[in-house]
Amino acid sequence: MAATITGFETHDVRFPTSLTGDGTDAMNTDCDYSSAYVTLFTSTDIVGHGMTFTIGRGNDIVCAAIRELAQRLVGKDTEELFANMGKTWDYLNADPQLRWIGPEKGVIHIALGAVNNALWDMYARSRKKPLWKLIVDMTPEELVSATAFRYITDAITREEALAMLQAKAATKAEREARVRELGYPAYVTSAGWLGYSDEKVARLTREAVEAGFNHFKMKVGADRDSDLRRGKIIRSIIDDPQYLPPGATPRDPDAPELRGKNAGPTGAVLMIDANQVWDVPQAIEYVKGLEEIKPWFIEEPTAPDDILGHAAIRKALKPYGIGVATGEHAHNRMVFKQLLQAEAIDVCQIDSCRLAGVSEVLSVLLMAAKFGVTVCPHAGGVGLCEYVIHLSLIDYIAVSGTMERNVLEFVDHLHEHFLYPCSINKNGRYNVPNDANEGYSIEMHKNSIAEYEWPNGSYWVSAKAK
Repeated sequence: MAATITGFETHDVRFPTSLTGDGTDAMNTDCDYSSAYVTLFTSTDIVGHGMTFTIGRGNDIVCAAIRELAQRLVGKDTEELFANMGKTWDYLNADPQLRWIGPEKGVIHIALGAVNNALWDMYARSRKKPLWKLIVDMTPEELVSATAFRYITDAITREEALAMLQAKAATKAEREARVRELGYPAYVTSAGWLGYSDEKVARLTREAVEAGFNHFKMKVGADRDSDLRRGKIIRSIIDDPQYLPPGATPRDPDAPELRGKNAGPTGAVLMIDANQVWDVPQAIEYVKGLEEIKPWFIEEPTAPDDILGHAAIRKALKPYGIGVATGEHAHNRMVFKQLLQAEAIDVCQIDSCRLAGVSEVLSVLLMAAKFGVTVCPHAGGVGLCEYVIHLSLIDYIAVSGTMERNVLEFVDHLHEHFLYPCSINKNGRYNVPNDANEGYSIEMHKNSIAEYEWPNGSYWVSAKAK
């Protein structure tokens, strides 16, 4: 049925997570997880929902940018937009006056992420498929046409991408069946926030082990002695077989999926995350001092735009068996291109809305696959877990063909606000989204919006009254 886009609405939704210390790290000490949320409406009953994640103040500025970009879609035929989503992404990105205030970075770019994701959500809903299924069912040619390629053809051409996708196409069904059966590997960050007490860290770590997880991430960077103490607490639990779930046996640290990850005697892996707090020499010296807790990688050791700095850190830490990961603040595909070209990272951490939506994420997945770099998406915050399970499924089934070395972040916060929340199985793996109506899984409950919309939602009005 033909449809045109008739309008949109935005919501500035903020959750008071700063009250409990959720999201705290060495750089971000005061986090109110927030959603700059958009709904696109059409001349039919098909809608599309999208959002970008922030941590509080400034969410209103992102909503203003979303409105400017969404206006470019009003009056457009949805089927013409869906027919070539790469071309549509270029169009959304091409207003010269709006582009000037990026270009392709900052507020305008993450706002584009919300709008592009909303359009993909609408596309998937119109086809009665979850977003991941819509894309893995595409032909290689269709998937290439859905991808943003401008400025990256020195790293990967359309022809190379097409050949990669064609090589994987015949075995997509086998991988889809496998991940539906097993779930997608996950790691947990919820135990390792910097603002938590030692007792809370220990309790949450034990609970995570009992839930089946074997990859754990801890925030570092405020105080090395404190980091070592907290890291030893986590290691003492994840490395001890007595805490494993009933009937579970230790995993082989030398298994292919764990090799090179500094896995302990039970096969458990610890990662650390500094959230950009150090200069390059500081990062090298600080992380050397954490060698004792055997991290797989240090995430965001320095400024997210410093490609050569990350390369220097990676080279310096290699003799210590510690890798480098980054990407949650890599603001476009060109930054990822250079990180890969400079051999600056061991792990590529895409963010579902720091990048400007699905079309740009596809370009990074393709580059990472070509360069042979593991993709472990960022998914802290609100709504990001709901988003990124789709992206990891696309990567495994259609792009890279690899899953077990990859682990997708899971943070147990705020899922109750979504109609189609993500879920974890008893083995610490994401379940595959399977509802024909959920699209990109990001639709928020109307009562959640009414309660937490800033500044007049019922929660915030009540909080101000107190």
